[in-house]
Amino acid sequence: MIQVNNLTKQYAGVKVLDIENFTINKGESFGLVGNNGAGKTTFFRLILDLIRASSGTVLINYEAVNKSISWKMITGSYLDQRFLIDYLTPEEYFEFLSNVHGLSKGDLEKFYSEFDTFFNGEILGKKKYIRDLSKGNQQKVGIAAALMTKPELLILDEPFNGLDPSTQIRLKNILNEKKNDPNVTVLVSSHDLKHVTDVCGRIAVLDKGRIIHDITTSKDTLVELENYFAV
Repeated sequence: MIQVNNLTKQYAGVKVLDIENFTINKGESFGLVGNNGAGKTTFFRLILDLIRASSGTVLINYEAVNKSISWKMITGSYLDQRFLIDYLTPEEYFEFLSNVHGLSKGDLEKFYSEFDTFFNGEILGKKKYIRDLSKGNQQKVGIAAALMTKPELLILDEPFNGLDPSTQIRLKNILNEKKNDPNVTVLVSSHDLKHVTDVCGRIAVLDKGRIIHDITTSKDTLVELENYFAV
């Protein structure tokens, strides 16, 4: 699904990401963990072709992301509030996205129904612009929008940030459903080691721009990660 070849990113001559060869297979639920400044968001932004690599390539389904747009049709992503059109209401935003993706009115109504519990009565019908919602509710809108088209590739950066405990559990349930779908590939970064081990079958540790551990999740993974970061 995703192949990374000799990928680097520099800012002002400082190399912030350096990944030689790395593959994320179709159907994997992949977690990325690391301290602040490790390069997690930079890595995701390079995968989504939001920034230019200093060198190397990222391929999705064997096509370089900076030379093709076909991968965009199968990808849903949410990295931060900049992905939102915050002068719209949530309903206006979702309707805009449904038009962009060619969804029907029935598809949109089904989406609202499927995410009713996730929204928990806090998103729809409030007559508020997205910019006037709490950070947690903005996060809900962005995550739901990323899932709207049932993408084959889902990329979420720190999705649990700002969510209340009930919504964190609901999100984990959603991600675990995706984890069990062999046709869906999920990439999640998180500072919360418990959450990422709960929803990911494979976890990589990024440190100073380099992947230094690549772990298949087991009952011991959380303790292994806690021990690593405790040093």
